[in-house]
Amino acid sequence: MAQPRVSPIHTCPVVSTRSFTAATRREEPLAQGSTPALPLVVIDPGHGGHDPGAIGRRGTEEKRLTLTTAQSLRRKLQEGGKCRVVLTREGDEFISLADRVAFARTREAALLISLHADSAPGAKGASVYTLAETASDPLAEALARRENNADLAGGLSLPSVPPEVQAILLSLMRQETRGDAARFAGAAVRELTRTVAILPKPRREAGFIVLKAPEVPSVLVEMGFLSDPGDEAALRKPEHRALIAASLARAVEAWLTSSRTISHG
Repeated sequence: MAQPRVSPIHTCPVVSTRSFTAATRREEPLAQGSTPALPLVVIDPGHGGHDPGAIGRRGTEEKRLTLTTAQSLRRKLQEGGKCRVVLTREGDEFISLADRVAFARTREAALLISLHADSAPGAKGASVYTLAETASDPLAEALARRENNADLAGGLSLPSVPPEVQAILLSLMRQETRGDAARFAGAAVRELTRTVAILPKPRREAGFIVLKAPEVPSVLVEMGFLSDPGDEAALRKPEHRALIAASLARAVEAWLTSSRTISHG
C-alpha cells in the first residue's frame, strides 16, 4: 500500500509535487537589502509507487533504496547549511520522468541529482552519468534505455526573438549546463571512490530523460547494481547508504564552492 503523500517542508516552500507540470511560478523578487536565497538542490529518488525499479535476488526494491538514501543526503546537506534541499517524492508514489524534470525546472534548481540502483549483467559498483546524445558505452546506453519511458514535457521560456536566435540561446544554455553537470559528476566520482566500490570507468554519459532540463545541471547516480549479489548486500545496509549520501553531500558542497569561485572569477 502506498504511503500517504507528505509535502516537503525542509527549508523550502510547501508545493504539491502533483501539480508541478502546470506550475510556472517564479520566486518573488527579493526585497531591497535582503539576503539572496541559498541555491536549491533537488534530489530525485528514482522510481516509486507501482514502479519498483530493479529488484534484487533477495527482493530488495530499488525505489526503497533511492528514497532512504535521498532522505539521508538531504539531512547531510541541511547540516552543512550551504543550500536548500527538496525531494521530488517524499513517499512511495509514482512520478513520471517528465514531471521530475519539470519539478526541478519550475523551482529554478541549481542542481538535480537522480538516485538509482539498477540491474545490468556483470555490472558492479557505483557510477555517475551526465547527459549526452550518444552513450559513452553499451552499458550506459542500456541503462538509459531501461530508465527512459517518457520524454520531457513543457517548453522552456525564451525571449521573444526569432526562432534562429532562440536556437542559439538554447544551445549556449545547454553547453553551460552540461559543463556544470560534468564538474559535479567529477566531484561525485572523486568522493565516491574514497568510500565505496565503484564501477570501472565510473564517469559515463547517456541520454537519460531525467537529465534533459536545458537550464538545470543534472546527474544520475547509480549507487550500485541490484543484479550483483555483493552490491545488493551492501545497499541493504543503512550504513553503506549513509556512506553514499555523505560522499554526495561533500561533492555538492565542493561543487557549490567551485561554482561561486567561477562566477566571481
